Amino acid sequence: MFTPFERMVAGRYLRARKAEGFVSVIAGFSFLGIMLGVATLIIVMSVMNGFRAELLTRILGLNGHINIYSHVGKLEDYKVMQLKVEGVEGVITAVPMIEGQALLSVHGSATGVIVRGLSQEDFTRKPILANSLIRGDVRDFDGTNVAIGKAMADKLKVTVGDEITLIAPKGKASPFGTIPRSRTYTIGAVFDVGMFEYNSGFIFMPLEAAQVFFQMQGKVSSLEVFTEDPVRLQHIRENIALTVGDRAGVYDWRDMNSSFFNALQVERNVMFLILTMIILVAAFNIISSMIMLVKDKGRDIAIMRTMGASRRSMMKIFILTGASIGFIGTFAGAVLGIVFALNIEAIRQWLQGLTGTDLFAAEIYFLSKLPAEIDWHEVTAVVGMAFVLSILATLYPAWRAAKLDPVEALRYES
Repeated sequence: MFTPFERMVAGRYLRARKAEGFVSVIAGFSFLGIMLGVATLIIVMSVMNGFRAELLTRILGLNGHINIYSHVGKLEDYKVMQLKVEGVEGVITAVPMIEGQALLSVHGSATGVIVRGLSQEDFTRKPILANSLIRGDVRDFDGTNVAIGKAMADKLKVTVGDEITLIAPKGKASPFGTIPRSRTYTIGAVFDVGMFEYNSGFIFMPLEAAQVFFQMQGKVSSLEVFTEDPVRLQHIRENIALTVGDRAGVYDWRDMNSSFFNALQVERNVMFLILTMIILVAAFNIISSMIMLVKDKGRDIAIMRTMGASRRSMMKIFILTGASIGFIGTFAGAVLGIVFALNIEAIRQWLQGLTGTDLFAAEIYFLSKLPAEIDWHEVTAVVGMAFVLSILATLYPAWRAAKLDPVEALRYES
């Protein structure tokens, strides 16, 4: 595509002399702009991908892919329904669950919590729960032993073996009015699932104990259904709806979290468009530096033309010069962005230690660690876009160089 002569001249123009220092400075800023634009775009898109993947993994790990609720009251004869639902193709398991609100009281402090009741076997079969225990053991999840989150335990200054009191929202009627129902439970385990919302506001309780506490003997709030593919579950949902009929309503995780994930997707698209502007600005810098280079090299262009160089050759020389800046900047930016994204949590910890500030508050961002997931298709698209913009930015200056009239360029030269 490029002859040795064209490559040699383009290489000479990239190594500017002292007299061309200003052109060199603008070219340097163009290089930095392309590099930082590509790196920033890769880092931000990786963090957005990481957010979505982490939240999706943890939400689907703690909640069923499909939930079955009774239209009126609670689910009775849930064991029969559980067996029927587990017989639907694509369903891995259906977990009976009780969920309700309660008031937690300990050491004179009180806070509202969400109580979830499930059997010890089902607790063990949720890896995100069973593998996140930092104190206690899965075998201690029985009887009146409960599991609480790390943030809640730290806030209330309790640990395994301590007792807590839960007050039910519905009291017991008496001649003197409604008397609150309360029960004392022992902390059998402390978990850290990596999501502040669950670590600070959820208590997991054995199913039998939850049925007693919420006065739901022989009943559950819902069935949590886990499927083979949580992304493609429309067909499974339809089959489950046919199985349960009019006895219950069927909802999937998209119904309950659709607005949240749609907001993440919109934010991701907007960030992509905004950060692409950085690369566009850098491309305009390439145009500026190349126009100045063409103006500065007018005499050289005229001499090469009179010695037999074609207009096409002149155009290719300046395209190669500008594209080299874009290519090197894009490559350097891609390497910087990938390395930064792969080590983003370590970098965050270092910056926090250096500044003494919390750069990623768990209570705001839901997650306790800054996630990043590199999508190599996106990286390829960003690199390709930056390189194409760099080439497009060279076309007009290269065309100006090819159209330069040697006679006019040399007329006023001494």
